[in-house]
Amino acid sequence: MFVAPWIWETVTILCCVYWFLIGRRRRRRQGEPPLENGFLPYLGCALQFGANPLRFLREKQKKHGHIFTCRIAGKYIHFLTDPFSYYSLIRHGKHLDWKKFHFATSAKAFGHGSIDPMEGNTTENFHQTFIRTLQGNALDPLIEAMMENLQYVLLQSRTSKLQPNTWVTEGLYAFCCRVMFESGFLTLFGTEFNASHDKNLLKQETERAHILNALENFKEFDKIFPALVAGLPIHLFKSAHSAREKLGEALLHKNLLKRNKLSELVTLRMFLNDTLSTFDDKEKAKTHVAVLWASQANTIPATFWSLFYLIKSPEAMRAAAEEVQTTLESAGEKISLDSKNISLNRKQLDNMPILDSIIKEAMRLSSASMTFRVAKEDFTLHLEKEFYNIRRDDIVALYPQLLHFDPEIYDDPLTFQYDRYLDENGREKTDFYRNGRKLKYYYMPFGTGIAKCPGRLFAVHEIKQFLTLILSYFEVELVDSNVQCPTLDQSRAGLGILQPTNDVDFRYRLKFL
Repeated sequence: MFVAPWIWETVTILCCVYWFLIGRRRRRRQGEPPLENGFLPYLGCALQFGANPLRFLREKQKKHGHIFTCRIAGKYIHFLTDPFSYYSLIRHGKHLDWKKFHFATSAKAFGHGSIDPMEGNTTENFHQTFIRTLQGNALDPLIEAMMENLQYVLLQSRTSKLQPNTWVTEGLYAFCCRVMFESGFLTLFGTEFNASHDKNLLKQETERAHILNALENFKEFDKIFPALVAGLPIHLFKSAHSAREKLGEALLHKNLLKRNKLSELVTLRMFLNDTLSTFDDKEKAKTHVAVLWASQANTIPATFWSLFYLIKSPEAMRAAAEEVQTTLESAGEKISLDSKNISLNRKQLDNMPILDSIIKEAMRLSSASMTFRVAKEDFTLHLEKEFYNIRRDDIVALYPQLLHFDPEIYDDPLTFQYDRYLDENGREKTDFYRNGRKLKYYYMPFGTGIAKCPGRLFAVHEIKQFLTLILSYFEVELVDSNVQCPTLDQSRAGLGILQPTNDVDFRYRLKFL
């Protein structure tokens, strides 16, 4: 969760050695975007970009205009900064490959063989697998299971430690991390026991201990994830490498087969691993580690920011609590610690525009995702009023935080406004403008086009369920009501939702129900 400047120091040393062996600076050719090679060998502009991507890109945008090229860690990246040109990435799909970068990053970070079908290790279409198991009708059982598991983690597994009128103080990020990881793990990878029928407390505590141990391994591995994406080998990080191997051990097929209520995503991936790949048992398990990381690494900080801003804003808290109460009443659900779990289906959750707006606004303020496309060949990139030549293997990229923090699109963009995404009728607002022109792309934490995160719908529902349960069962408040908003950990820029650089203490207690 905390910034690790040593990552870039290590990268600098290794890259300087690499440059002396093979590195050369590019010269700009006629018809190409303005070029920034940077001063450092191989790294180019990487340190300036990594320190503060938003400030760096704004400076280059002011200097060069809405398209420019930067050398970053040996790659030449063409940044498109005009939101009206974003559609160019989709329109030039035949020239741009969205899979190459993601496949290479996954193999490098998680340690499995290439998942590119062209490499011959597997013929599985991973993106289609995720769409099939995380969208459409497949979303309903995931939502149902997550609602059950959240209530188990928040209430049943900790009832003895939670009593009405007794405040519990904890770090807000630590709380969100623990609850969302445990609930999400149970939802995707099932349980070692039947939570509905098996009341053996020893079994429940043993299961919980195993998951919390997996959480510690996840955090240790996730801490150095930016370094792995930057190209450093995991063997430089002994504890993180050990943590990744332990996660893989837990997710071996022989261990998963012992669990109950595996999700369709995991059961299908196990089947496809066994029938369509040449991976060995450890590599198969590491593809499941990739699924685990993808399901948690952005959802956890997004949950933190959503709850932090909700608690921090009394107006948002009142509006959200009223919406939750109205939704539960209309669904005929009663809140009680003694009765059955409350249940809301997808349609009911989708009809909660205030929570939607709160989550969107929290993610707008914390998202630093990056959309990459790799040029398959030399081609000409046509924008609205001009065109530029792009070389094979160059990267064309969007950095949506430029969009999210643009004061011409969002009034007072650094301030949380819980109703920013609500229209005058209290429904979802979709009309946003820049220079008097309506924008097609105005909110992009999940990417765009065919590579848009396939798990985005489930992620938003998870957070919405979490907030609904918190508002239903708990009183919550910040220990220091005047605490400043934590700064964003810029070391993870490009990976999605940024984590806070420090935790914030809050307290909670069960309501008298």
